[in-house]
Amino acid sequence: MALTCTFNRWGTLLAVGCNDGRIVIWDFLTRGIAKIISAHIHPVCSLCWSRDGHKLVSASTDNIVSQWDVLSGDCDQRFRFPSPILKVQYHPRDQNRVLVCPMKSAPVMLTLSDSKHVVLPVDDDSDLNVVASFDRRGEYIYTGNAKGKILVLKTDTQDLVASFRVTTGTSNTTAIKSIEFARKGSCFLINTADRIIRVYDGREILTCGRDGEPEPMQKLQDLVNRTPWKKCCFSGDGEYIVAGSARQHALYIWEKSIGNLVKILHGTRGELLLDVAWHPVRPIIASISSGVVSIWAQNQVENWSAFAPDFKELDENVEYEERESEFDIEDEDKSEPEQTGADAAEDEEVDVTSVDPIAAFCSSDEELEDSKALLYLPIAPEVEDPEENPYGPPPDAVQTSLTDEGIGSEKKRQSSSDGPQPPKKKPKTTNIELQGVPNDEVHPLLGVKGDGKSKKKQAGRPKGSKGKEKDSPFKPKLYKGDRGALPLEGAAKGKVQAELGQPLTGTKAFAIGAEDRGSRILI
Repeated sequence: MALTCTFNRWGTLLAVGCNDGRIVIWDFLTRGIAKIISAHIHPVCSLCWSRDGHKLVSASTDNIVSQWDVLSGDCDQRFRFPSPILKVQYHPRDQNRVLVCPMKSAPVMLTLSDSKHVVLPVDDDSDLNVVASFDRRGEYIYTGNAKGKILVLKTDTQDLVASFRVTTGTSNTTAIKSIEFARKGSCFLINTADRIIRVYDGREILTCGRDGEPEPMQKLQDLVNRTPWKKCCFSGDGEYIVAGSARQHALYIWEKSIGNLVKILHGTRGELLLDVAWHPVRPIIASISSGVVSIWAQNQVENWSAFAPDFKELDENVEYEERESEFDIEDEDKSEPEQTGADAAEDEEVDVTSVDPIAAFCSSDEELEDSKALLYLPIAPEVEDPEENPYGPPPDAVQTSLTDEGIGSEKKRQSSSDGPQPPKKKPKTTNIELQGVPNDEVHPLLGVKGDGKSKKKQAGRPKGSKGKEKDSPFKPKLYKGDRGALPLEGAAKGKVQAELGQPLTGTKAFAIGAEDRGSRILI
């Protein structure tokens, strides 16, 4: 069951955090699972890619933050916090620093190289419901509290650079739910409890200084239904904003420059939205509801006349009249100047070796792409009937009695042919001590409103029996109606199966099975 998702910087890989603690990395081009990392025991609640794509940082509902090597799937480091983690974020330019937002605590900036941490200053010590985010290049950290106060801190020194208060029409303040920055440009948005998304220009905030009164560029809201927003983000080019409703599976898309509502995308009725992510370079949106990842995209219509202006589509075959000189090696009827022009075009050398950097993959202050970036993961082909030990010594050389020792000896023989396996080193775990932070907080994903029972024991990876799953709030379920999705019980790990029924409007549907727990991703 998917809970959170995030694209890497190029949009080639999609990391999905699941209810059973695993991180599923999905290849966005081949539409298949590239890697599954058994990361946590409890549900994964937040994920973030490093800038070069080689590392992932994750947080689970048992208050643990871990860094993962994407290629090997190994854990590099672990940090244990006293309270649940709402968000983790890599520094956009320095993957040695990670911003962590614990519940009922000031935000914490971790330094991974020496396992040290810095608690960021807050405006009011009595109000510790604080959200935080790096700006686009990581020069500043923006924090917001439940009283609507935004602080802008210098990342290196944690000095206060600017501050302002988000107010409703009168002097009343409203709680800050999240702060999100655009990948391009200086704009950022603030999602507040008064159900209004405010878009600001970061340059104006810095010029206003402390206790400034900047005016938002846009105020986006649903005036008809007064919809509260679960998650908001910018498009890859920063020109559009998408917001997911907290009441239903519905996505609202606005144009940033004008502030007009462009489109409303409706998912299946009765589903609650958990997360939304916009593809970094393409007009594609990923949303999560009921443990299923839905990909929203437009159907591409082939337009051949864009490649050849004189191209005409024919309804039926037409008899073609051939010109006399059409298939001659040399056209005798051509005039002399045209012939020399054609020769000049033939002699012109075309450069086919140098590769121009893709502008969408480069930042405005960079000329070249990152040569060490991890764009794709190698996927090992699945062989249905593999030969026994194809690269080892012949079977006569290694005689083992399978009857006496069973299947275990076969595994032993195969591992001996590969050479001695180095033991995996245990990741270093650092306990983060935070003053005055309550230890009995329950993560919002686990504590469902209206239900007095704590979900902490029910969520996470089932231990032994499957009977516990029926009480889990993230239980996979059968869908009725035109969607026709089925839980993939018994599906082989990593296999892609086409899902029955019709997909959502403007989407493509695939189901990815991940063992027989019914964990799946619908695309």
